[in-house]
Amino acid sequence: MEITRLEPGVKKGLVVVITGNGKGKTTTALGMVIRACGHNMSACILQFMKGDIYAGEWDGLRKLNRRVELISTGKGFCGIQGNPYPFKEHRQNAQDAVKLALQKIEEGLWDILILDEINNALSLNLVDLEQVLDIIHKKAADMHLVLTGRDAHPQVIELADTVSEIIEVKHAYQKDIEPQPGIDY
Repeated sequence: MEITRLEPGVKKGLVVVITGNGKGKTTTALGMVIRACGHNMSACILQFMKGDIYAGEWDGLRKLNRRVELISTGKGFCGIQGNPYPFKEHRQNAQDAVKLALQKIEEGLWDILILDEINNALSLNLVDLEQVLDIIHKKAADMHLVLTGRDAHPQVIELADTVSEIIEVKHAYQKDIEPQPGIDY
């Protein structure tokens, strides 16, 4: 059986928002990276809030042996899970991540830019709405931009081409089951 590869008549970089309270927003974005690798596309992932606890994607993406860059800029989730860092440090890290996102856009080297947990960062006032809107407006016409995290702002949703909401139906933590490697991180 021969497999047909389709190409769009007009290539357009999409803005994709993955939000909601359910588990799987980052995992969905990472699935897009794997799919993009199959098309020989490059991807850059900036994690706005992760960085204090090891996550399997850090080494997993390296093993793909593709043009994928993952930069974890955060100090964990601000104000939860006993995170010891003050708001000021979280905000500074998120501000640095915004600058890095703009730099990655300006470089023009990436087919996909994923801003992991940027919706949370916006909701927690670690970044400002104007900064997120600026990132969206400055992306190249053919670059895909993926914004993940809970509580996506209505203006971000309005600008997006595709929005998916992950709904939590049931989660193991409700049974006091600890987060599991390979599934939760």
